[in-house]
Amino acid sequence: MQTPGEFVRDQVTSVRETVDRVAGSVADSVGESPGVSAVGSSVGDFIREQRSAARVSLRELARTAGVSNPYLSQVERGLRKPSAEILAAIARGLKISAETLYEQAGILDRRPGNPDTVAAIRSDDELSERHKAVLLELYETYVREHRASSAAAS
Repeated sequence: MQTPGEFVRDQVTSVRETVDRVAGSVADSVGESPGVSAVGSSVGDFIREQRSAARVSLRELARTAGVSNPYLSQVERGLRKPSAEILAAIARGLKISAETLYEQAGILDRRPGNPDTVAAIRSDDELSERHKAVLLELYETYVREHRASSAAAS
């Protein structure tokens, strides 16, 4: 069984590899015309929903994320596909975890377990990002152990 530190290290390595792979594919397609993609519009829709829920204007989010207002508008409409760094900056501006946006963008696989439980942990304003990460890690461990014990019992 992995220690929490080993688990986090493995997850960080996995995310870095995925980001590098996606960045390479984005770099290969730089000459192509930007079209509306399913992933681009879903992450854009999610950003717009989160921004509306937080009652933050497009201009304010663009300023706190360090991107231009037109660029953020294009991201929300699915016309631009933001990099992992831009997603992280937007997540900071929305006060949500970057991992949430990475999942929406397809950069990171969805966490195992009940999506409502994961969403509840992520949306709790009383928890710091570090506390959310630790709780999610523990929750995933319990879900994996339960699945393994259920499979062994079958």
